[in-house]
Amino acid sequence: MNSHDDAISEMLRETAGRVFQDRCDTTTQRAADQGAWSADLWAAIEAAGLHWALVPERAGGFGVPVTAALSLLRTAGEHAIPLPLAETMLASWLLAKANLAIPEGPLTLGPVRDNEGIRLTSKDNGWHLSGTLTRIPWARNATAMAVLVQHAGQPWIALANNDVWSLERGENVAHEPRDTVWLEGMALAAAPADVDVPHLRAVGAAMRTQQIAGALTRLTAMTTDYARNRVQFGRPIGKFQAVQQNLAILAGQTAAAVAAADLAAEAMDGGVNVLPIAAGKARAGEAAGIGASIAHQIHGAIGFTFEHNLHFLTRRLWSWRDEFGKDIEWSRLLGRYMAQAGADRLWPEITAA
Repeated sequence: MNSHDDAISEMLRETAGRVFQDRCDTTTQRAADQGAWSADLWAAIEAAGLHWALVPERAGGFGVPVTAALSLLRTAGEHAIPLPLAETMLASWLLAKANLAIPEGPLTLGPVRDNEGIRLTSKDNGWHLSGTLTRIPWARNATAMAVLVQHAGQPWIALANNDVWSLERGENVAHEPRDTVWLEGMALAAAPADVDVPHLRAVGAAMRTQQIAGALTRLTAMTTDYARNRVQFGRPIGKFQAVQQNLAILAGQTAAAVAAADLAAEAMDGGVNVLPIAAGKARAGEAAGIGASIAHQIHGAIGFTFEHNLHFLTRRLWSWRDEFGKDIEWSRLLGRYMAQAGADRLWPEITAA
C-alpha cells in the first residue's frame, strides 16, 4: 500500500476499533455464543458504514482502496466480532460486480464450498432459483443472499430474499451459524458477472486471512500479558525459558499471518490474483493452528474454561482456517501450478509475489 492507502486503512481501522470497543464486550460475545443476534452492534456497524467498505463508489459505496477495506476485518478479528461483517462485505461486492442493487441489513452468500450448484431459470418474466447450499454463513440472520450460479454457460449473480429459502441450522466450532439452505423461489434480480466460484472462494479466503491475522494479534498480546502476570514457583511464568521460547514462536507465527494477510489483500488490488491469496491463506491457517495451541499451553487449564475470554479467539481461529478452503487445498493448488510451470519458472514465480 502507498501512504494514501495506509492513511485510509488506519482511519477505517480506528473507526472500526471504536465501534467494536464500545459495543462488543464479553457479555455480547457470550450471548452470541448462545445464539443471540447482536442487534445493537450490527446497528453500530451499519451506522458507521463498515459493511459497505468494499462497495465501489459507482455502486453507492465510499470507493476506498480494496486493501484499506479489507484491513478493517483484521480489527474485527482482533475483537472476535460475532456478526457477518465479512460475509456482508463479500455479498455486497458480488452484487456490485453484477450492477445489482444492494439491500440493507446483514447479507450472506453462496456457494462457499465446491461442487454445489444452484439452478437459475427464466420464469414468469423473472428468475427462479432452486437447489441446496451447505455451510452458508449466518443464513438464519441474513435479510438476503447473493448467489453465484451458472446460467447459459456463464456466471451470474442472483439476489435472493430470505423468504425464498428454508434452512437447517448448523454452526462452526465458534458457534457461528453455518446453515444448510434450500432455495426454491423467485430471485429479486439476476445479472451476469465476471466472477466465478474459484474467484469467490479466493476473495473469501483473503477475508478469512485478515480475520486470522487480527485474532492472532490479539491472542499474542493476551498470552504475553498472562505470562507476565501469572506467578508460579515464585516468579512470573514468562521468566521461564520454555515459556519464553513458546512466546517467541507465537510472535513469529503472528508476524507471518500478518504478512500473509497483507499479501492476500494486495492480491485483490485491481483484480483477484488467486495464487498470492492461496499462499496467504495457507500460511495464515498454519499460523492459526500453531498459535492457538501455544496460547492454550501457556494459559493452562484456565484457558479452556468458558469464563475466560481466550476461547472466543481460538475457536474462531480453528474455524476460519478451514473456511473458504483449508490449508491443504490451497497448498495443493500452489503445488499443481508450480509443477505445471516447470523448474525454470520456480524462482520467478516466488519472487513475483
